[in-house]
Amino acid sequence: MTEKELLQKNVEEFSRLQGYMLLADKESETYKAMKVRYAELKVILTSSGVNLAEIDRIKE
Repeated sequence: MTEKELLQKNVEEFSRLQGYMLLADKESETYKAMKVRYAELKVILTSSGVNLAEIDRIKE
């Protein structure tokens, strides 16, 4: 997998995960688990130079 493909995969996962988070109850264990992955993806994408201002809908 090329770096570009990996970056695309992570952006797509970040977007999909946010959609699920917006549907979930913020107090649920599921949401808390998703929030951990959300934070990991934010670090990966930010360190890869992706500007999250346009795609981050959760803003936590």
